[in-house]
Amino acid sequence: MDPVIIVGAGPVGLVLSLALAAQGVPSVLLDEDPGKEETRPARTVVLREDTAALLERLGCKTLQDEGLRWSGWRSLRRKQLVRELPLGEGMPSGDAPAAPVHVPQHALVRGLRDAVASQSLVRTARHSRVDTLEQDPAGVTVHTREPGSTWWRGSYLVGCDGARSTVRKLLDIRFPGRTAVERHAVAALRTELPWPGEAVLHRLPPWRSGGAEVTARPLPEDVWRLDWLLPPRGELVTPDVLVARVRDTLAGWCGETPPYELLDTGVYTLHHRLARRWRVKRAFLAGDAAHLLGALGTQGLDEGLRDAENLAWKLALAWHHGASDVLLDSYQAERRAAVAARLRAADQSLPILRGGGGLRTLVPGSARGHDSLLTDGHLGCGPLGAPPSYALSPLAPPRAEAHASVGTPPGAPVADVRVTAPDGTRVRLRERLGQGRLLVVLVAPGTGVWDRRHWMGAGVMPRLVEAVDALPVKGELLVAESYPGASAHTVLLVRPDGHLAESFSGVRPAELRAAADAARGGAARTSERSDRTADIN
Repeated sequence: MDPVIIVGAGPVGLVLSLALAAQGVPSVLLDEDPGKEETRPARTVVLREDTAALLERLGCKTLQDEGLRWSGWRSLRRKQLVRELPLGEGMPSGDAPAAPVHVPQHALVRGLRDAVASQSLVRTARHSRVDTLEQDPAGVTVHTREPGSTWWRGSYLVGCDGARSTVRKLLDIRFPGRTAVERHAVAALRTELPWPGEAVLHRLPPWRSGGAEVTARPLPEDVWRLDWLLPPRGELVTPDVLVARVRDTLAGWCGETPPYELLDTGVYTLHHRLARRWRVKRAFLAGDAAHLLGALGTQGLDEGLRDAENLAWKLALAWHHGASDVLLDSYQAERRAAVAARLRAADQSLPILRGGGGLRTLVPGSARGHDSLLTDGHLGCGPLGAPPSYALSPLAPPRAEAHASVGTPPGAPVADVRVTAPDGTRVRLRERLGQGRLLVVLVAPGTGVWDRRHWMGAGVMPRLVEAVDALPVKGELLVAESYPGASAHTVLLVRPDGHLAESFSGVRPAELRAAADAARGGAARTSERSDRTADIN
């Protein structure tokens, strides 16, 4: 079968190629402009805990070497401390969210390219700009123009080619939204601030050039990225004005301007847009080609990486075994709805947080409430930042009589508990994701201290092993000593992307099989693998 064609070798395209390779699917990565990712210290990305774990699982090593997990979050308003919040590694717990990872984008791309270079299933074609796209019932054909003029044949195609996506234009998909939602002046500098390792949000700082808001986010080796919120229009930011902002901000925080080394500067404009469709027959959109967001601390790259993880296991199932349109359509149904909800939350919050008078005066809430909204966006919590839940997915199975409620609602990401793998090793649940199979997790207290040889053939295990072997798609049986909110002998069915499909009280082979069938979108039929178009608006 032909490889998957991925157009665009930015972070989303690179991650998608790696995620497909991890599931045995070859891909061709069409890289229009190799070397385009120049070294820009002021161009950084903030990765939530789940997306950082995805990159590490795919072999990206730069997060540990050149990224930094924040130790805390600090919010100030005028001269007052509003919130001081410790952050920790791992899944959020109580009032302590998991620490995001802050890394320069050029370092992230370099790490992903290194991982791709070691993958035999990924072929990179440099200087390959698509100008023609044709589809038929069996696959996709694209043409790239000079200097690498040639025809490419693929089973599926994914446009990861950014905000000005050629693939989106060739598919004639509209990209409506709002322009210039926010503007920021940005500087990367090396200095010492009073809060080493902590990210800082300062609203209405009391110095002359502070503006409405400034953030400071740490990187390794005493490097900081500073962002100043600018008025939507006007205010030309000259180098002299930016240096004055830097000096005033450092003096406001430190009492006087400390020694600093200015590494990079820039002005970034953020847009909010959402493609009308994310699938046309065998062609898909992902990342900035499908959506743009970023106001109020939300992270567009995070959503693009979730696109790649969501789509990879579905394309892998289709490539190896064929897939129903229900499964392939579910990519748009799940991811477009999740990003649309994020955009709505940001657009509804903007008048409250950025407006002066008007709606803001009618909305109840204190400065602390407004701070909570912004914190959500920056730290990956609440409607502005939390990982999505796919409770209304077309892949969600009907609620079974044997359903058991656990700490994770159906459709949400599972907790990263310790599990025993089939070979007897103790690993984190996340380490078993992304391998193209459903995970079946039995909650069995006490198994952590028993000899595995004894409990593998005892109690419910033989029946559960038989039930997993009979699933309509490949499954892996794992055993957890505990899981949040789950009682003994609870069985969890987890999708390859880590979202909970269903949970049962005890071993229920028929219900488990039905839930697994729903999670794969039902059996593939020849007619469903033809040229039907997913026209969902």
